[in-house]
Amino acid sequence: MSQMSRQDPLIENHTVDYVPLAERHGKARDLFTLWFSTNIAPLPIVTGAMVVQVFHLDLFWGLLAIALGHMIGGLVIALASAQGPRMGIPQMVQSRGQFGRYGALLIVFFAAVIYIGFFISNIVLAGKSIVGIAPSVPAPLSILIGALGATAIGVIGYNFIHTLNRIGTWVMGSALLAGFLYIFAHDLPADFFTRGAFNLSGWLATVSLGIIWQISFSPYVSDYSRYLPADIGIAKPFFATYLGATLGTILSFAFGAVAVLAAPEGTEAMAAVKLSTGWLGPILMVLFLLNIISHNALNLYGAVLSIITSIQTFASQWTPSVKVRVALSSVVLAGCCVVALGASADFISQFIGLILALLLVLVPWASINLIDFYLIKRGRYDIASIFRADGGLYGRFNLHAIVAYFIGILVQLPFANTSLYVGPYANLVEGADLSWLVGLAVTCPLYYCLATRSQPQRSGAAQFSYTD
Repeated sequence: MSQMSRQDPLIENHTVDYVPLAERHGKARDLFTLWFSTNIAPLPIVTGAMVVQVFHLDLFWGLLAIALGHMIGGLVIALASAQGPRMGIPQMVQSRGQFGRYGALLIVFFAAVIYIGFFISNIVLAGKSIVGIAPSVPAPLSILIGALGATAIGVIGYNFIHTLNRIGTWVMGSALLAGFLYIFAHDLPADFFTRGAFNLSGWLATVSLGIIWQISFSPYVSDYSRYLPADIGIAKPFFATYLGATLGTILSFAFGAVAVLAAPEGTEAMAAVKLSTGWLGPILMVLFLLNIISHNALNLYGAVLSIITSIQTFASQWTPSVKVRVALSSVVLAGCCVVALGASADFISQFIGLILALLLVLVPWASINLIDFYLIKRGRYDIASIFRADGGLYGRFNLHAIVAYFIGILVQLPFANTSLYVGPYANLVEGADLSWLVGLAVTCPLYYCLATRSQPQRSGAAQFSYTD
């Protein structure tokens, strides 16, 4: 497909509607730079530090668990991303093809909560970063600056987000590499390689955290591949996303673990980064701040698309304009700033706990999404039906998907080990939340069996594909 013309507007003019084939553009490598750069940020670094500070693993076993977790979880995000070029619509809108027009609303709601939670967490981090760099700047003003920067990028939209992350891949990748080199080029603490030890619960908890981290991106990952040419296939976007997402997160998690091992025991993660990298520390802090703002634009963008999807569910003829997206972005910005300004000191740790809890509802959705796209419909969806008021081929509610979804949640509850709920079998492996594994193991075969049972009556669905 042709590249975008010079007449294309600066601000993205599509929201939740289908992207016509004539407007498709870009390369699969854009997905590598997006997901690589996005994941080199303070939040994954702080989370990676937990491997040492919370799970008490030594460096070798910690790095092995980090790599394995993200490599397994990366399969989910990559398979979801590869759907974008084929469908040409946002991920949450596509869920109507699996759950029905109204059945998808619950998933959209949970996705919006996750986006907004990430957005608030990152503007709190941005505010703290600004205060760390310029202590004279008041904390409320710092939070507002970080929020406004992310909002501006999110409003401009898809192309600008990709452009920033192409630049960010080189800048942030080089900065992280320099940080590693600085730490290992200087004297390390005597217990750098021996602090901590292998323990099964900590190791499995770290693997699970990596898997969960990747799955948490799956509700919006194809939003950033839907403009790619429809004939690009599955393999190119899959591998570009997989390599970008796994390499970026593995490096960031590893950097967090290395930084806290190089600092005195008990040092807070970002303070450890600054302390262990010497003169490079302040430069890294500035770059991390810029990347927080750039990355946070994805959360605002996803939240607004989810809100628009919810509204459009009840107003099928409505095609929201750029002005609507700007107005909704402003409303989300204002609400999130209010919450961020009142956030407690341990807000980020509380939020990570909430995300782990929300994985109870994301794992069954991801299972159904992937089984439906790759094994049931094999990428063939009737886009017109997805936007029809009655749901077209997919109806208002798809009971097979809804039943499989709720059973997928229920079977996880006994094994859940989250900040919101601890099940009776949560400590089969102490400290590790393995509920996601139960959710995958039950939801995938259950949905496949339910969906294929009704396939003869709905064989017409396989005859439809994307339309221009």
